[in-house]
Amino acid sequence: MKVEDYLETLPENILSGEDVQLTKKSFREIFRFVELGENDVFYHLGCNDETGIHIAKHEFNAKKAIGIDDNQGKIEDAEKSIKGRDDNVEFWCKDIRDVDLSDATVILFWFTDDKIIREMFQRFESLKDGTRIITIWGPLPDCLPDKVSFPYILNKTPFRRAETMQEQLLTIFGVKCVDFVTAWEFAERYTKTIGDPEIKNDRFLTIIQTLVIWINAKKLGVACGDEIPESIQTYINIMKVHFDIDFEYLLRE
Repeated sequence: MKVEDYLETLPENILSGEDVQLTKKSFREIFRFVELGENDVFYHLGCNDETGIHIAKHEFNAKKAIGIDDNQGKIEDAEKSIKGRDDNVEFWCKDIRDVDLSDATVILFWFTDDKIIREMFQRFESLKDGTRIITIWGPLPDCLPDKVSFPYILNKTPFRRAETMQEQLLTIFGVKCVDFVTAWEFAERYTKTIGDPEIKNDRFLTIIQTLVIWINAKKLGVACGDEIPESIQTYINIMKVHFDIDFEYLLRE
């Protein structure tokens, strides 16, 4: 089967990121990366639970921390967990597209729906200068990042535009071209960020992400060399023979 067909067999909430909860370690890495501090108003769009908000306020001393999610049950559970602790911690059950973000200085935004990303990007462009927006894995559309510690990517308003996708990709990876080692390293960073420490299929997910990164680089003309590296071909063959997942067609498109 094609890799897209395989992904469609996974539960929708996994593909959308709805039930993917970042670890406390990941939140702390993100807040150090963005230099969150006492003068910041932090918004977590799609917060899932109270974890990130609690860490932002009580470990990094954010001036205010707001979690937003459209799942009423999750918001109610989050509110119960922090009730009475701090007036500057809030949880809102709303569609993120309906929220006033004008006082934000730091926003964590991790969505995979292209329509939502495009709509929110237009809103982000109108925020005050210096607002920091953190994404995970993918950058904001057509933008050059201001800072990268992959898979964490930071853009500040006003945004810097990338002239090409090639320029954007190479800026994120910080290399002149993408080889197998780069693809594997960055895939592994992402897997460890979103994965549970006890998860058993980290390597499988890393292989898939590695192939996606390298093949995309190849199609954009920024892979190192003209030939398919032996390691990439080996993993393409493993995916085909042992899991019936086809990546080769992507190289022919």
